[in-house]
Amino acid sequence: MMSDEIITWRMHNNHLWGTPLGRPGDVVRGLGAMQAQEFVPAMWSIAQRSNRANIHEIERLFSEGAILRTHLLRPTWHFVVAEDIRWVLEATAPRVHMLNGHMYRREGVNDDLAERCARLLAEALRGGGQLTRKELAVWFGRNGVEASGLRLAYILMRAELDALICSGARNGKQHTYALLDERAPGAKVLGSDGALAELTRRYFSTRGPATVKDYTKWSSLTVAQARSGLEMVGAELERIEVGQRVYWARVASHPKPNSPVVDLIQGYDEIVSSYGESRDLILGDVGIPGTNPDPPLLHTILLDGRVAGHWTPSLGRDEVTIDSTLYRPLKAAEDAALEQAVQRLGDFYAMPAHLA
Repeated sequence: MMSDEIITWRMHNNHLWGTPLGRPGDVVRGLGAMQAQEFVPAMWSIAQRSNRANIHEIERLFSEGAILRTHLLRPTWHFVVAEDIRWVLEATAPRVHMLNGHMYRREGVNDDLAERCARLLAEALRGGGQLTRKELAVWFGRNGVEASGLRLAYILMRAELDALICSGARNGKQHTYALLDERAPGAKVLGSDGALAELTRRYFSTRGPATVKDYTKWSSLTVAQARSGLEMVGAELERIEVGQRVYWARVASHPKPNSPVVDLIQGYDEIVSSYGESRDLILGDVGIPGTNPDPPLLHTILLDGRVAGHWTPSLGRDEVTIDSTLYRPLKAAEDAALEQAVQRLGDFYAMPAHLA
């Protein structure tokens, strides 16, 4: 298998190419978890894989709690559907707690403080309460807990990983926290083995072909855990050796779309953030003249699945303007494909979009 075939397979399995996954909840459910460090760009990642969903539909589902945002992997913010949040945490939270250990100790977020803050959070949020980080800091202070800056961040992250709290609806542009039990009362519990198997299945089904090291980078799991997960679901996957790497992927036929295809990818999209050692495949031979040969992947223009430039959106009152930097001149057909991608971004924002 050549690298072009791997890229084609990945773009299809990641649902950037081919049949959309459906509505926004179907997208997040299908991928298991989606990095949501930057909230609006992360909604664009959902829209790209859906049947023409726009920002307003996704925000509504987030406000209703069908899609949640919390710390699940690495650690950073991720979208997850309400019914999946508990089993994903079953699989990943112990490892993320370990990764956070140094910061917990540095900020004094020990077991006693975590238990005390858990009681205070339950008291503040019980009965449908949804409070911003600033409001919770005030609440903690009134109850004798100094919580600000990184200390507050790690108090709340620990409570998220302990399945106590998750996202509420936004209050204006401010994010809020709510009790997970109230926000996701029907969340599934699979047990440690079942959760590991399901996380492994969803990763390699939607990110493959990928390696074990790719999976550990994405999931925060150890190599031993990743291999254990593969033992449980490996019969559902295809093993592919390319050079010194072993890839795993869902068995499927993925025809390459008619070239050229342009995708405007936000910086933390799963097609970028899901890989470790094989992230290099997306780069191809591209480099920015006069800079590091490994170009920045924040807001990337993909041409036939490989980096061809980067882009920045500027939102006006009634239009979106796209500033783009291309690493080589585009041919006429490639220019037309870029224009199509820009129009799709405009559909997401529900307003006209154009190149600067």
